[in-house]
Amino acid sequence: MSYPSPLSQPQPGRPAPVPAAPNPPRPVGVRARPGGWAVVWLWAMLAVLTLGLAAYLLTFLGWAAAIIAAVLALIPLTAVLWSVRLVDRWEPEPPRLLWLALGWGAVAAVVIALGVDLLLRLVFGSAGDPVAAAFGSVVQAPIVEEIGKGLGVLLILVIGRRFFDGPVDGVVYGAMVGAGFAFTENILYFADALLSGGVAQVTVTFVLRGILSPFAHVMFTAALGYSLGLAARRGARGAELIGPWAGGTAAAVLLHALWNGSAVFTDFFALYVTLQVPLFVGFVVGIMVLLREEARLTRARLGEYAAAGWFTPVEVDLLATRSGRRRALAWARTLPGDRRGVMRAFIAEATGLASARQRALTGRDDRALSDEAVHLERSAHLRRALLG
Repeated sequence: MSYPSPLSQPQPGRPAPVPAAPNPPRPVGVRARPGGWAVVWLWAMLAVLTLGLAAYLLTFLGWAAAIIAAVLALIPLTAVLWSVRLVDRWEPEPPRLLWLALGWGAVAAVVIALGVDLLLRLVFGSAGDPVAAAFGSVVQAPIVEEIGKGLGVLLILVIGRRFFDGPVDGVVYGAMVGAGFAFTENILYFADALLSGGVAQVTVTFVLRGILSPFAHVMFTAALGYSLGLAARRGARGAELIGPWAGGTAAAVLLHALWNGSAVFTDFFALYVTLQVPLFVGFVVGIMVLLREEARLTRARLGEYAAAGWFTPVEVDLLATRSGRRRALAWARTLPGDRRGVMRAFIAEATGLASARQRALTGRDDRALSDEAVHLERSAHLRRALLG
């Protein structure tokens, strides 16, 4: 059996027929809080861990070095968050889940890595010889760090699976976890460089980590997110997630070990140009392919609503395609009061509507139909505000 694209999945679900468009639209529904109380409890845990991590950093680095390093670490973090925002622009994930992913990477995953390292030092002693140091960098660090980060992505899927629709969402959540981890790790590296070698050393470290490789951890954990995103689209639940999680973690560990190994065993800059840059280019191209597939699904699902009278065929093109969205925003700018903000909200709501219907088609979300109704009401409300 063939499907329209390599990422298309069988659709065993039986979604309700698209209702005829009402006139006027029904009242706008209220959206539930993503993740519920689980997010609150996780934030409480992260708050406690943050206090412990801050005490650790200030004790071993000092206030001045820690603050300077944090300011420097904000620079690559800002670039990464801006890039993630571009990927997540038209169907933005719930902010509370995105911030939770960032917080998990910046705090919980770092605490796990530091805790395992401390435990190994207590058991085997300090790594004083080059072989032990290389093992720690190329084997221990990739395994421990990627498992710690991967647990965060898995948690996001478990508590917020209604907002974890497919590979693009997985890449976004994985990237946020990776960005948080890189931020805290950069503080440690920048502060250590400042204390040991002054301005010259911290400058070199900033170039290597903040300019040449700001997306390294993002790529590693995004590979895991992609694997979980595919599993989510197929409707995997419970124990069915273990395989995709383990496979994605293995891919992340391999990429991480390859990156660290290039710095330990080979000419870093030669391998950076010949291997790491092509990997990053492939990562970007892969995201573009995923976004194109998401646009195809969005267009197909919105076309079903157009057939029922909710949208016109022209509006489907404007809402679902990259070029159409640009034209839609340009047109909204010419409306009285510059209605680009309303148009952006309309596009995002329509994209969410298409995702909800896709979940209903796959039969993996019992509450997809209620989400679909809310998105439909909000889309109709925004459409009327835009055209009124």
